[in-house]
Amino acid sequence: MAKVTLKNVVKRYGSVTVVNDLSIEIQDKEFAVLVGSSGCGKSTALRMIAGLETITSGEIYIGDTLVNNMAPKDRDIAMVFQNYALYPHMNVRENMGFGLKIRKMPEAEIDDRVQEAADILGLGEMLERKPKELSGGQRQRVAVGRAIVRKPKVFLFDEPLSNLDAKLRVAMRAEISKLHRRLGATMIYVTHDQVEAMTMADRIFIMNKGVVQQCGAPMEVYAQPVNRFVAGFIGSPAMNFFDARLVSEGNQIFIDGGSFRVAMPEAFRANLVAHAGKDVVFGVRPEDIALHQPDADVGSTISARAEVVELLGSEIFAHLVCDAHALVARMVVPKQAIGVGETIQIDFKMANTHVFDKNTSDVIV
Repeated sequence: MAKVTLKNVVKRYGSVTVVNDLSIEIQDKEFAVLVGSSGCGKSTALRMIAGLETITSGEIYIGDTLVNNMAPKDRDIAMVFQNYALYPHMNVRENMGFGLKIRKMPEAEIDDRVQEAADILGLGEMLERKPKELSGGQRQRVAVGRAIVRKPKVFLFDEPLSNLDAKLRVAMRAEISKLHRRLGATMIYVTHDQVEAMTMADRIFIMNKGVVQQCGAPMEVYAQPVNRFVAGFIGSPAMNFFDARLVSEGNQIFIDGGSFRVAMPEAFRANLVAHAGKDVVFGVRPEDIALHQPDADVGSTISARAEVVELLGSEIFAHLVCDAHALVARMVVPKQAIGVGETIQIDFKMANTHVFDKNTSDVIV
């Protein structure tokens, strides 16, 4: 296995810059996820690592080898695509071993590697089946198996679960995570699904408009986003944002949203005091909103009207309105149901809230 390094990598199509000065280092045996919305440049970055796209400028290393001008077949990588790319006329055994066959590997070694991969992926009873006889999840496992038999330095996954239904995506996420632990391989995984990124990655690289906005462990970027984009992208449902003003009164800092006013924690004061009197953006995650409790932080309670209540079994999504502000709360199912149109008292978990500079979108706290 090997680390992967991109240094100041740029990709342009004419006057359009798709990847802009990308510099990242993915460690040996790391599971790294490039995540972002469609068009952010994540798949282009992956394809440049694979050699399927030429780079406009910069350097790409696999291990210590500069691979800018190296053909894809010589980079010792294996790629799993979104659309499986299986040969319909070949059975599972032939599909998994085809890449080794064209490299003229001995037949006995091909059989050993295919059997080993089939055992890892639970495909042993399916080796003689054609792709049309397989479910979507089974086809995706065959595509992964075809990569495993190569025993490459780096595995590349380009949105491999996008064509699967929701239940199967959950199962396959777990399968790929277990595979990473078993193989101890370097894996780079591209997805637009932040849930996949949060549940699978050792480190997440969040991209927007060809630029990495933040990288870090999943809970690090969740709890400490560097800007409004990252805060809004990571987390489901998305963070609630409110235009507000910071107000300093005595020794306390308040967020004044017009229709609500809440006190910021004392621990935030040092960071916020320089911005007192300025317009900011206040952010609170849906899971950091709860029905009012007597022991809640002083100054964290507001009134809101329930417009829609979505019951999801163990929890609810409450779509609320506080005068001009709309927000979503994610709560455990309350003992007494919340009625549509009902006005309720809610508390913000203020220690988990964020304040962003309105002009730059950078985080203040």
